Amino acid sequence: METDNSRRGFLRKAAFGSLAAISIPEIVSAALPQERNGIKLLKGQTILFQGDSITDAGRSRKETGFNNAGALGSGYPMLAAARLLLSHAGLDLKIYNRGISGNKVFQLAERWDEDCIDIKPDVVSILIGVNDIWHKLGGNYNGTVEIYRRDYIALIERTKKALPAVKLIIGEPFGVRGVKAVDDSWYPEFYEYQKAAKEIASQFGAQFIPYQAVYDEAQLRAPAAYWTGDGVHASLAGASLMAEAWLRMVE
Repeated sequence: METDNSRRGFLRKAAFGSLAAISIPEIVSAALPQERNGIKLLKGQTILFQGDSITDAGRSRKETGFNNAGALGSGYPMLAAARLLLSHAGLDLKIYNRGISGNKVFQLAERWDEDCIDIKPDVVSILIGVNDIWHKLGGNYNGTVEIYRRDYIALIERTKKALPAVKLIIGEPFGVRGVKAVDDSWYPEFYEYQKAAKEIASQFGAQFIPYQAVYDEAQLRAPAAYWTGDGVHASLAGASLMAEAWLRMVE
């Protein structure tokens, strides 16, 4: 038994050691479909990030403007925005983050006029769904995947009605199984939430970011705890991973 354990430990260390040099762009390339048509960004456009704590990432509520580091938080929206503003300096983009920790789809809807429609974004990026199941498992919410799907579709329809030309990016809700918060109780139900998000993206012609595949691929390069501290919230490396995947959705 000791010999088998030692061998497995050696192989694990060897695998991570041999893959350590693989970069985040390569991880994302391995996880995403090879053929994609990204959203073409135009001069003067406004981009809005929406979602829960993964998007919120500690952003300042006192700062409400665009292209502001405090207002963008410390997660993937800030990292993606920084690179966009560098690589598209001539486009005069305006980038906002209105993610709020703890939100579920119906809570996005409750604040959607002020935190989306009134901003008049040209591109809306939404990552929502983890709390819709997590809070249910914790006994603080009575939602179902059917409610998630219904509320999400209503939110997108409302957005398209108010902003007919808006372009959408929908992020897949993800969980890194076996890291603190994400245990076997999430499954197989959580797969249905992920499936719903993908189907909604297809229904409305949105760009879809398969974050679960991205994180699964990343765990072949480094341990799960390197990418997330609790299975839900990204580490700095995880946020960089997400930003890289997000940037593949635009041109």
